[in-house]
Amino acid sequence: MAQHIDDYALIGDHQTVALVSRRGSIDWLCLPRFDSPACFAALLGDRDNGHWRLAPKGAGACTRRGYLDDSLVLESVWETETGTVKVIDFMPQRDRAPDVVRIVEGVSGRVDMLGVLRLRFDYGRVIPWMRRTDGHRIAVAGPDSVWLRSEPEVHTYGEDFSTRSEFTVSAGDRVAFVLTWHPSHEPRPRLIDPYDSLRSSLADWRGWAARCRYEGPYRDAVVRSLITLKALTYAPSGGIVAAPTTSLPERLGGVRNWDYRYCWLRDSTLTLNALLRAGYRQEAAHWRDWLLRAIAGDPAELQIMYGLRGERRIHEHELTWLEGYERSTPVRVGNDAVDQRQLDVYGEVLDTLHVARSSGLSTEPHVWKIQTALMDFLESAWRDPDEGLWEVRGPRRHFVHSKIMAWVAADRAVRAIESHPELGGDASRWRAMRDAVHREVCEKGYDPVRSTFTQSYGSAELDAATLLIPRVGFLPATDPRVIGTIDAVRRELSEDGLIRRYTADGDVDGLPGAEGAFLACSFWLADALQLVGRHKDATALFERLLALRNDVGLLAEEYDPATGRQLGNFPQAFSHIGLVGTALTLAEGPKAD
Repeated sequence: MAQHIDDYALIGDHQTVALVSRRGSIDWLCLPRFDSPACFAALLGDRDNGHWRLAPKGAGACTRRGYLDDSLVLESVWETETGTVKVIDFMPQRDRAPDVVRIVEGVSGRVDMLGVLRLRFDYGRVIPWMRRTDGHRIAVAGPDSVWLRSEPEVHTYGEDFSTRSEFTVSAGDRVAFVLTWHPSHEPRPRLIDPYDSLRSSLADWRGWAARCRYEGPYRDAVVRSLITLKALTYAPSGGIVAAPTTSLPERLGGVRNWDYRYCWLRDSTLTLNALLRAGYRQEAAHWRDWLLRAIAGDPAELQIMYGLRGERRIHEHELTWLEGYERSTPVRVGNDAVDQRQLDVYGEVLDTLHVARSSGLSTEPHVWKIQTALMDFLESAWRDPDEGLWEVRGPRRHFVHSKIMAWVAADRAVRAIESHPELGGDASRWRAMRDAVHREVCEKGYDPVRSTFTQSYGSAELDAATLLIPRVGFLPATDPRVIGTIDAVRRELSEDGLIRRYTADGDVDGLPGAEGAFLACSFWLADALQLVGRHKDATALFERLLALRNDVGLLAEEYDPATGRQLGNFPQAFSHIGLVGTALTLAEGPKAD
């Protein structure tokens, strides 16, 4: 059943998404939210765990596919011996209920179509009760209810615990299917017109994409990544999920399988910068506001991630009835990394709010009080070990990147006071902290023999996160220690020119096995190369990374150069943020080598 991870395309309605394979099968869909239980979970099991295929009878993968213009409306085309047909898939922005619309259009000749719908609630575990009423097929189990209808009405029948439809389309024929979810205790939601919804969806997406300020040579890639980030945004709150999937493996057959359907603070500054630089101030403000709501409370209790609305409890457990993507188990829901101590998030938050203030986003007085409270805590806490940016499940360490981000927190607090003295605060104390952190990192986190910053104090390991040193301003790009670190990372963490986060040998992260090259880190290397004046190398790496996208422009978390396959949760916000950021850096930075 399993398709390659990069065989999938994305459709969504700003509250959840569906993954559609080249075979015309929706194999992953969580309703009504990104983090809800899936009603189609074939992605992590087999067809009996739920899917919805709509394709020519007996056909395999589509002949070609793509998004219609700058939208999230997917068009898949099959050229068969008897004719050509296309299926248009999208999820209109919802009023109350989420809808999935699939429109079949005959292009030429006559094509026999087959639809197979297997609804399985609770991540493929629960087979619903099906019945007919008023031209609908209705599936109900516990809290979930799904209604399926077609325009014009197509005969459906039950077989093998699935709902099937067989029909023929000729040139010019159109048949629309609408699948609607709603709570089973509530009345059926109002019906949508699938064709009006298609026109509205195309217009909405085209209007949104037209706001992009970037006009460089990589505009198509940048706009597609921005559309993907918009699709990963939970509209009611402004939170952006790291990815819409769980447990897609970082190594096939391995155990590095995590639930990414939550919002990470580590992404905050990079996300805000990308949105602002690309011209999306409203989305940037929405994300900043989500951040402020999520972090409100005791500074000592700041979490590394939160739920879509800022929920704090994200308990991790395993779904034992799913065999995992290509038998990569366990399949996990929730994420216990939520309980980790990661000191870098304090720097991310302070930097994000600094960028917001510097960009002119409106700020209420209480925001500065939150920042000073975070600084009060960090003044002593920065000396502690933590689990670090990469959420290692081994022993806590003095991670260099965590210390650098503590420096960033102090630096941004000082700069805020210097620019806006009316804010109030002990700038001299924060300067002292900033100097102390800087001095300690340069003494304990730098290896003068290899001319590189290391992953943690006393370790010989390297960490791709040190590539961010010039970007955050800890040292200038011209500093020999920065250049040495870039060269060391390229030398020791490169896999066929792409960058791993660190050496995953089971000692640092407490897990067996390795992982693929981390795409966000590879974009960071391109940024660093640009900042130190190696424009040709930066451009070459960036264009190679663009070539790793799938046919509809999407990137997962990682890439395996040995097999040529994308790995990890998909599509990954961190990867697409990196793509947008690097494209903008190449456009704005110096061109000389």
